[in-house]
Amino acid sequence: MEIKTVNNYRELSEKAAAIVAGELNRRPDSVLGLATGSTPEGMYAQLVKMYNKKEIDFNDVVTFNLDEYAGLSPEHPQSYHFYMYSNFFDHINIKPGNIHIPYCGDQDLDLACKEYDQKIKDAGGINLQILGLGVNGHIGFNEPCEYLYTDTHLVDLTAETIEANSRFFSSREEVPRQAVTMGVASIMHAEKILLMAAGENKARAVQLMCCGRITTSLPASLLQLHRNIVLIVDREAAALL
Repeated sequence: MEIKTVNNYRELSEKAAAIVAGELNRRPDSVLGLATGSTPEGMYAQLVKMYNKKEIDFNDVVTFNLDEYAGLSPEHPQSYHFYMYSNFFDHINIKPGNIHIPYCGDQDLDLACKEYDQKIKDAGGINLQILGLGVNGHIGFNEPCEYLYTDTHLVDLTAETIEANSRFFSSREEVPRQAVTMGVASIMHAEKILLMAAGENKARAVQLMCCGRITTSLPASLLQLHRNIVLIVDREAAALL
């Protein structure tokens, strides 16, 4: 694992965007695995700036998002569909047919999850997977548990995750209790992983992920097994390393 420590969130966002841009310039038809949440917002803003300067192009890029809340429509302002379009997709030249976000509608959810995994396989797998890190060590919405699912699946969110995400909603009661998430197999099969963590509330999870035991009680610890991972942390998140 390559660890890059930066001074602040702005530097974290710029360095992450530079890594993504390098991937796109090397491979214009890259398959990207995308994350949501507060941590990658700055990176997306930097990528949009680079696109507007004609430094990068998304015409041939294919994307697969990590997760989506269950029970929220794509138009809901806190859905990850809404997040991705408002923060990124609406501002670049990606083809609509190349965008993939987990399905959480009224149809057969198990079938939709299987189809999502098949689309990833049909695309040749993920070249660069972008990840954030939950305060409890989750990646995607693969929560701490006695066991983890390999494939895309429906998951019950932990109380800790619900509490952490409540800042995006009017109240804790509005936070969905379930989500559909890409499984650990698709994440671990990515050619390269870019993981970002910012803020002192992530310091303990970063420490355990990098230096602790590999355990399903901290899903991010499995990343120790990946052959090509870059971790970018600000000084607050790196405080316990």
